[in-house]
Amino acid sequence: MSKLFDEVRIGNFNLKNRIGMAPMTRSRALEDGTPSDLAVEYYGQRASVGLIISEGTQPSDDGQGYTNTPGIYTKAHIDGWKKITSKVHSEGGKLFIQLMHVGRVSHPDNTPHHRQAVAPSAIAPNVEIFTAEGMKEIPTPRELTEGEIKEVINEFRLAARSAIEAGADGVEIHGANGYLIQQFLSENANHRQDAYGGSIENRSRFAIEVAKAVVEEIGAERTGIRFSPQGTLNGIEEGETNIDMYRYLIAELDKLNLTYLHVMHFGNEPLVQEIRELWSQALLINRPGRPLEHLGVDVDNEVADVVTVGTWLISNPDLVERLKVGAPLNEPDRNTMYAGGAEGYIDYPSMKQ
Repeated sequence: MSKLFDEVRIGNFNLKNRIGMAPMTRSRALEDGTPSDLAVEYYGQRASVGLIISEGTQPSDDGQGYTNTPGIYTKAHIDGWKKITSKVHSEGGKLFIQLMHVGRVSHPDNTPHHRQAVAPSAIAPNVEIFTAEGMKEIPTPRELTEGEIKEVINEFRLAARSAIEAGADGVEIHGANGYLIQQFLSENANHRQDAYGGSIENRSRFAIEVAKAVVEEIGAERTGIRFSPQGTLNGIEEGETNIDMYRYLIAELDKLNLTYLHVMHFGNEPLVQEIRELWSQALLINRPGRPLEHLGVDVDNEVADVVTVGTWLISNPDLVERLKVGAPLNEPDRNTMYAGGAEGYIDYPSMKQ
């Protein structure tokens, strides 16, 4: 795994190694979406990775899906994130805030305004979501008008501006995991008959327009984007037909010179190789479930510039140091993944401890 610990240049940033922290919802923000002071310690503890990509952060009230997730659209949010970015930078790290609009993957009980969720089409995902009263079926969302789509694109723009104001090194646009952008991409979630539905070009339009808006606001050198081709999370069913759409979409986004593309990989090796050929900038790959001993394969084979790690970074804040010396790892506690306080969040011991 020697190349994992090499420096790498991503856009305008020099990363101290090729290990990234994948975005992971932890549901520990304050009720108004302001990151808690515990998050300052949480991210600071993990600043030895080359790049931290934050948990999904909503750009608006409509963008929230889960309880106690952070926002980046009010002054309080910005002030809360400033503490985090300052801590990460003081530890020598880099941090991109992930902008996540969940679309239909929400429940009125979980949002500040308690309104019906919005989506490309009024199609429920047929999955349940956690609420303060336990698991509930996600209701059918309301279809966005074309005018409202433009407003959502502007929410991404303003959230990106707020992230930079908060001291973030950049933002990652969340186009994966069955949330709003992937809902537009997927035929089973998008039945629109206008400029944002139907053809490959139309279903890709929203993702491209969001990326362009963010680039116009903060620059391509501060903008990344994440996709999960053929992923089935949150009721998405893309199938083989969407491979052509990703070929088109990635080629179009490549023209914007984004800092990086982050792919959540679900096993289609030929598609990953095609993406590598289509994409001119840095490529980040996340392979859920990959054994740690194989973590460096994509970097060693020059498929990826950076590999991102999820759960193991929850339980091992000093994961980079442990990997370097082959030290044993802390096992993650699945019962404290979401919500709660310090337990299972900032109390995992380092090797020194």
